Amino acid sequence: MIYIVDNILNYFIYLFILHFGFRLGPRKNRGFIGASVFVMLAAGAFNAYFDINSPIVYLLWSVLSICLFFEERLWRLIVLSAALMYFTGIVDTFSVMLIQVVLIGGGIAGTDITWWMEPAYIISFLVYFAVYLCVLKKNEVYLCDIKVKYLIALLIQGSIFQMFYNFVFVFFNENHARYGGDAYAVFFISIAGVFYSVFLTLGMAVKNILSERQNRELQSLMRMQRQQYDYQLQQSAAVRRFKHDLVNHIGVLRELVNQKNTEAAKEYIDTIWDMQDEFDLKIHTGDSFLDVIMNYYLYLAAKENIEFTVSGRLAGKLPLEMFDLTTLMGNILQNAVEAAGKAAAPRIRVELTEHKRECFIVVSNTIAEKAVVTKGFPGTTKKDRANHGFGMKNILGTVKKYDGECYRESVTENGEALFRISVAIPKENRV
Repeated sequence: MIYIVDNILNYFIYLFILHFGFRLGPRKNRGFIGASVFVMLAAGAFNAYFDINSPIVYLLWSVLSICLFFEERLWRLIVLSAALMYFTGIVDTFSVMLIQVVLIGGGIAGTDITWWMEPAYIISFLVYFAVYLCVLKKNEVYLCDIKVKYLIALLIQGSIFQMFYNFVFVFFNENHARYGGDAYAVFFISIAGVFYSVFLTLGMAVKNILSERQNRELQSLMRMQRQQYDYQLQQSAAVRRFKHDLVNHIGVLRELVNQKNTEAAKEYIDTIWDMQDEFDLKIHTGDSFLDVIMNYYLYLAAKENIEFTVSGRLAGKLPLEMFDLTTLMGNILQNAVEAAGKAAAPRIRVELTEHKRECFIVVSNTIAEKAVVTKGFPGTTKKDRANHGFGMKNILGTVKKYDGECYRESVTENGEALFRISVAIPKENRV
């Protein structure tokens, strides 16, 4: 029976790490999940019947059960399950040693310690759970994001520690009578140091990921600002060209008037009017910097044949710094342009409303299909998921900075799938 319990506990540990650490989802076909559970229980029954705990059986059932349970490429599941089995085995060994040292005197000869494996699994799980809460979830980083070199470093690190502790533990076990409590305290502290080194290595990997994310976000923001600057340069150049030719245009009109050619003069005036309309701002929101952002994305939308409409107007400047306004509206409108461009009827609608205490911005865009919103975040459709999906997080971060509120929803209007984001920004920061 003890073997079946061991398998079940290990099984749940594997599922926890792969689902929450590597973000793997279970198969939709319940038959595969049932087969996965059957393989795990069958292996436990086999070990119980023959009273063995063969590494080969352990390897086969763990790899096979994981491959049956999760929806992922087969080769990746095999590598992950084998590496996971090896690493969790190392942590389980440390946990058993902790129990032996603290509770049963360092593995005294002749002591039956079989049942101590279950508490050891619980200790191991608490270590994984602490890693998940304190390192991964806290920083929104997962094991699948960590570079392979750090994962390999953890395996090598664990291997070195395990070989060292196996040697030391055997020495303590054979000579426990010669050493007092100090020796076991040192042994206990050193094992705790092993767990700390795991946290330290993961912490370095997470810092590396966060640094790269920040660099990508800054590069994305700089690219947005650069594009808007280039757009403004184009508009400015158009204005200068028009001013340069204005004297000539007036001269032509004067000559047409002198000739009393009214119809030709009217046509010429219409031509000049159309020319100036090309570089005139089409959208006026009440905030001059928001005008620049809006007109830039109107320009991008026009290039992609996306209908872009704005309704409402602000009484004055939004209570956001220029950098934050670019981050907020740049990401919202950039996401809207990308999503609407894939829809059958590409449209973007921006609504501006102002009340006594808050300014409201609502952006709706058509989408190819109804978006899946998980925990407030629409999932990215890009293949490189590790390097994308930060736009919405930057939006929420900016809104939070100004004590605002943000709502996201995927709806259907008049038979069309829409994604809508609504932002409320207080006129006065309450911080």
